[in-house]
Amino acid sequence: MNPLKSLEKSGYSVTYLPVDKYGVVNPDEVKKAITPTTIMVSIMSANGEIGTIEPVKEIGAITREKGIYFHTDAVAAAGNIPIDVGKAHIDVLSMSANQFYGPSGIGALYVREGVRILPLMEGGVQEGGRRAGTENIVGIVGMGKAAELARLEMDQRLNKVQGLRDMLRDGILKNIPHVYVNGHPKNRLPGNLSLCIEYIEGESILLFLDMQGIAISSGSACTSRSLKASHVIMATGVDAALAQGTVLFSLGIDNSGDDVKYVLEKLPPTVERLREMSPLYHQRQKGN
Repeated sequence: MNPLKSLEKSGYSVTYLPVDKYGVVNPDEVKKAITPTTIMVSIMSANGEIGTIEPVKEIGAITREKGIYFHTDAVAAAGNIPIDVGKAHIDVLSMSANQFYGPSGIGALYVREGVRILPLMEGGVQEGGRRAGTENIVGIVGMGKAAELARLEMDQRLNKVQGLRDMLRDGILKNIPHVYVNGHPKNRLPGNLSLCIEYIEGESILLFLDMQGIAISSGSACTSRSLKASHVIMATGVDAALAQGTVLFSLGIDNSGDDVKYVLEKLPPTVERLREMSPLYHQRQKGN
């Protein structure tokens, strides 16, 4: 969103589309928003914060019909779920190696043949003139190998991680009242479980679980220094007070059923303890 704000300052007109309660962009809204001066449409493939997978194939069909470039931020999706740039009519796609177990600090930009872009950095002719500077060979090789393994093992990884996520979700919803799942209930990233836990702050849960060896987050890494409620959660219509109770569990191929059982053992008493300290929770108890 920040590059778009920068473009607006330079005189470009930017249209921001709404999402539904699951964080899904409606392709019809995209179609309606396109004008004769529209240059590009940019939609996330999947949101790394709430896990919702967007209808990029349907949106890509619209942009191809209109002759408009289609970019997708596939950082959270690439290497974790299948993506076909041909079938989805994607012109430009960004990805990051660390999201599929590659090295940190290296990413890639897919650019469809015939699409021209301005260089990110001026100078030498590296990267076909798209980005000056000596290439990070070690990072590139590491990313390539990680991508190869992600493709070979995708089905196996999907089944394992999705099973662990569902086990964690079901256990939490069964044992802790007043918990709400963010994002689409089914059409979501396999290892993502975003929850709003009512009457307490996500930051408090994070700190208490950290002391017990459980690493979670209260939102995306991009906004980890901000104490404001996530704009992603708020865009889905969640109340600001409830949004403050957001926690994000990210499961991966190195996690196990024992890890999930440990979380289900430690989380309920942690939530209960924090709610005992919450004046909001006490007000609700009195109301009942």
